[in-house]
Amino acid sequence: MAEQAADEKLIDVLQFISKERNIPFEMLLEALEAALLTAYKRHYGSEANAIVMVDRQSGEYRVYHRRTVAEHVEEPKLEVSLKEAGEPYQPGDFYDEEVTPKEFGRIAAQTAKQVIVQRIREAERDTVYNKYARKLNDLVTGTVQRYEQRNMYVLLEGRDEAILPLSEQVPGETFRINDFIRAYVLDVRKSPKGPQVVLSRSAEGLVQRLLELEVPEIADGIVEIMAIAREAGSRSKVAVRTLRAEVDPIGACLGPKSSRIANVSDNLRGEKMDVIRYDPDPQTFIMNALAPAKVISVELFDDDGVALVVVPDYQLSLAIGRDGQNVRLAARLTGWRLDIASESEADEARERYLAERAERAGTEEVVEEAVVVGETGEEPAAAASVDEELIRKLEEFRRERLGE
Repeated sequence: MAEQAADEKLIDVLQFISKERNIPFEMLLEALEAALLTAYKRHYGSEANAIVMVDRQSGEYRVYHRRTVAEHVEEPKLEVSLKEAGEPYQPGDFYDEEVTPKEFGRIAAQTAKQVIVQRIREAERDTVYNKYARKLNDLVTGTVQRYEQRNMYVLLEGRDEAILPLSEQVPGETFRINDFIRAYVLDVRKSPKGPQVVLSRSAEGLVQRLLELEVPEIADGIVEIMAIAREAGSRSKVAVRTLRAEVDPIGACLGPKSSRIANVSDNLRGEKMDVIRYDPDPQTFIMNALAPAKVISVELFDDDGVALVVVPDYQLSLAIGRDGQNVRLAARLTGWRLDIASESEADEARERYLAERAERAGTEEVVEEAVVVGETGEEPAAAASVDEELIRKLEEFRRERLGE
């Protein structure tokens, strides 16, 4: 009676776990049967073709020696004669003979406990992985738990651990243990120790999600973020647009008294934010991207992806920015390589660029000719007599280009 009660309790426990952890009941039973079979073979030998079956209603477990019914028995451990099996067996049927050891109950109980614990652990890992896989490229909040080798470990929702690698931290940002932190889910990985959630504070996606959080027009799709260029901890440029004439996309992002953009900046520990009006015309977009500097003209060279930008003399340093940051961010935002010159030096800068462009084109032609001659083998003497001064200049030019 005690054994029967224990079996029924086992079924109740499995059903409870199935509902609580959202694990299919049949999956738990199959895992238990496989574990019991392993335990049986470990304790009683694996030579027999044994199977373990757990009753789905009562929870009783039985070990059977399974053999195949055959007219002529060649392997007694694997086959049973038709005469011995009796009715209603036919050749090819399975014949199961119970061989449950009397002392198997203790082993089975211990095995069942191990299987349940293992399945719960696996279910919890799957739950955590699936939860944060759905939050990939989104914001999460937590508290700083500890540092290991300069990597930060964050506790999310009070129980799930995530890592903020040193490479994804912002230079100059400091967090102490138990500090509140908001971060961007960069990746979710499966590992032998369980799911690993990788966070970032330096990703451009963090800026986008914070803006969506603060600006309802972005969350509703009225204002669209077209591009973001960021130097984490220092400055970000965000290009926005709207298809509604009555909506000012920049004003929507700034908010009343610039409160919305200020909240984003506060979340980024004071990082400066430039909101730029996107324009499908590259020239206009480049002019906007170089704000707060004023731009006189933009000349595009599509094949090189270069834009020659002319600014007033007194605006040159502003256009370039401290340590070249403004022009660097504008170039990343627009996708163009920006060559900036002051108004007084614009003509000289343009001539210099065109000369470099022509020299580059001429170099490519000379190199192509040399390759063709070398491949045909028709004029080896001419190829060998190429002017040494020209070769030296070509090598210097190549090194200068690589140096850029």
